[in-house]
Amino acid sequence: MATSRVSFGEWLPDQPGLTGTVKEALNVSPQAVGYGPMRSPVDYSQAASESINNVVAGRNPATGLTEVFAGGATKLFKLDSGDLSLDDVSKAGGYTTPAEQKWRFTQFGDVLIAANGDEILQYWLLGTSTAWTDLDAAAPTAKYVTVVRDFVVTGYTSSTDSQKVQWSAINNESEWTPTATNQADFQVIPDGGAVQAITGGEFGLVLMEKSIYRMSYVGTPAIFQFDNISRNLGCFEPNSVVQYQGVTYFLGDDGFYACNGTQVVGIGTEKVDRYFFGDLDEAYSYKISATVDPIKNLIIWAYPSSGSNGNVDSLMIYNFEIQRWTHAETTADFVAQSATPAYTLEALDVFGTLDSLTSSLDSRIWTGGKSQFVGGNGAKIVTFSGVNLTGTINTGDIEIPGSYSMLNMSRPLVDNGGASVAYASRNRLADAVTFSAYSAADSEGRAAFRTTGRYHRLSIQPSGSWTTAIGIDYEIVPAGVR
Repeated sequence: MATSRVSFGEWLPDQPGLTGTVKEALNVSPQAVGYGPMRSPVDYSQAASESINNVVAGRNPATGLTEVFAGGATKLFKLDSGDLSLDDVSKAGGYTTPAEQKWRFTQFGDVLIAANGDEILQYWLLGTSTAWTDLDAAAPTAKYVTVVRDFVVTGYTSSTDSQKVQWSAINNESEWTPTATNQADFQVIPDGGAVQAITGGEFGLVLMEKSIYRMSYVGTPAIFQFDNISRNLGCFEPNSVVQYQGVTYFLGDDGFYACNGTQVVGIGTEKVDRYFFGDLDEAYSYKISATVDPIKNLIIWAYPSSGSNGNVDSLMIYNFEIQRWTHAETTADFVAQSATPAYTLEALDVFGTLDSLTSSLDSRIWTGGKSQFVGGNGAKIVTFSGVNLTGTINTGDIEIPGSYSMLNMSRPLVDNGGASVAYASRNRLADAVTFSAYSAADSEGRAAFRTTGRYHRLSIQPSGSWTTAIGIDYEIVPAGVR
């Protein structure tokens, strides 16, 4: 009896099963060959005095020391690396952050700057400050903040200035009053709706509701030149924006996009866009968050799915090196990028004994200053470093064209682990896809069953300390019909 093989290719939920695509890639990460495990979130910090909505790390360029902060509705917190408490370091009187707004941060030299759309930009001198304070009396109360070349740049500076982009004096984050020499100034962009986000670097990208502008430094008298690089396509949700290696990733009205400053490319077109918008609870789209996992080359979006009662419960995961997607379940309220301070062995006591640590001693969590894929759960910072989530990978439709067939054996191909297998058979493409219970592969790696139909799908759930789910072998033969 001949054995055939399905290699786990690209997850394309927007395409039909007969195309041979993977129809489910849940709780796994995309790899060049097959899929790898995704880890669960585990508590990292102690609880702050209120729920948090973002996390950031600032690294002092002179000393190399890293400080970690989190923002909440009324307070800003600093992580104490000794006991992992989140200590209130807000300015006197605290803050008022709108319910649909989160704190946004940027670093300019040895200064960390925070914006929440309701307060004057906040200022923290790394290695020196003990409380956040107003950056400058003339600084704006912007929703968005970044650094473009030698300027701190802000966007959406008030409810009446939603189209305004304003920047500081050159090489001076604390000077905002325009003069003839300091190059501080602003630009109101009349076309494209409200500013949704700004990302920086050698040039800036201003993402608006219905357009995207490239912001290029040209010197006096104009200071910055604004060129429209996308008309009618803009940013659907401000919290969907994340930048990595000079590329800005965001959610548009019809799907996921990437922009390198000159081109806007759809990265979810005919792949996951229809699936995502069918799953998103758009009434709570402001709860979307986005980040990068630089270790695995992943861009990750967290969002509330339909039926979640507005609670964030799902992740969309994109590997930007191989342009492949997966998705996952989550208990985190948001995702973010941070870094951790270094720990002594004594400081590890707060995590428990050596036997009870949820991450190994060679994990990047303990080394300090290393980029981390983190998130928030209520009032705590979490890291995605727990146990492997239960992954599920489903094949597309398997058939012998033109005839009924019997599927009666499978052998999952999983490196460094085992797997359980389920099957689904149907006679018509219009029939529902209903999987059997999962059966663990035996000592020879086989899962035996007998099922008849015209179309078959196989599902595997890897187990153990697995590293790569490669595919599945199966045996199929023609079957008669009475």
